[in-house]
Amino acid sequence: MAVMTDSVAHPGGAPSASTPPRRLLSVRRTTTHDCTRHDGLLGPVTVVANGRDLLTTKDGRAIVLDAVRLDVLSLDGALTTLTSEPADAGLSKLVGVHALAGFRRSLEEALPGESTSGRVRFQLLDELPVAILASARALRAAGIPIDRKGRALPVDICAGWAAGGTLLAGFTEFGPPLRIGPQSPMLESESDPFAWHLTAPLPAHSTRRRRRIDVWEEEGLAWVDTFFRDSHVGADGVETVVHEWTVRAEFDPATKRFVSGAAQTGPLPYPECPSAAASAGRLSGMPLDGLRRMVKSSFVGPSTCTHLTDTLRSMEDVGALFANLRVFPQ
Repeated sequence: MAVMTDSVAHPGGAPSASTPPRRLLSVRRTTTHDCTRHDGLLGPVTVVANGRDLLTTKDGRAIVLDAVRLDVLSLDGALTTLTSEPADAGLSKLVGVHALAGFRRSLEEALPGESTSGRVRFQLLDELPVAILASARALRAAGIPIDRKGRALPVDICAGWAAGGTLLAGFTEFGPPLRIGPQSPMLESESDPFAWHLTAPLPAHSTRRRRRIDVWEEEGLAWVDTFFRDSHVGADGVETVVHEWTVRAEFDPATKRFVSGAAQTGPLPYPECPSAAASAGRLSGMPLDGLRRMVKSSFVGPSTCTHLTDTLRSMEDVGALFANLRVFPQ
């Protein structure tokens, strides 16, 4: 199998080595999706998804606004168990749904209005399909062939999958060329226990998807700083970065429209991937409400990145996060 190691320059740049300090009068959302395979690489995927919304007051106190945990078991892509803390019996409607085929439509049918709630629980649920898909990195790293079941390759779906690009040129029965990224720096802060919610150590053959969204107000505009990282723990127990993006944007609280948007790349797997950063500029003028739907329909093709567009989709909730600064003006 084709493997590109650390001796190759990492497209996109170095990984983030820290998390920005929490600003006074700000809200921080952090989410993680940890995928493990306790019964062997070909067994079910266990997903533990955690999310937390945290308000930092003007005098520096930390107030938890919302915290949710999902426990999921997925076998061949279908959800066999799904529970949450706090508990919600409505989630049982999603048991048996295939995560990689129409899951988001089933989610809307099972929990009407959840997608516009702005709650961290929806972000955790919305991210389940891509988190489970990304967990297949463990199979690729172990050299296990991929059964595509006759499905065509998604050519030109994004910059990484561009026709004639590195990924497709090196695609084999094992999948895309395996790019081993740099070691994943710790993002938790020793000086601030509230910088991230608590997570458990990852075992070998596991993956983690992280997000952080910071929202604050400055000079009449609302600012957003959002961070994303996919990582993988190999057989040697070392966690390495697979994808990393940071997006900085501002929006008008009165009109609920973005004023600007810019993306910064961290490590990315293929040379074509960083070119997608320019697509974040399309945020300018877009409304917050309905952003997930708009991004899905308009951020397509080789000028974009599926991991970056998922990051942009998550920013629909910044309006709801920002509203907490007005409700809790401590």
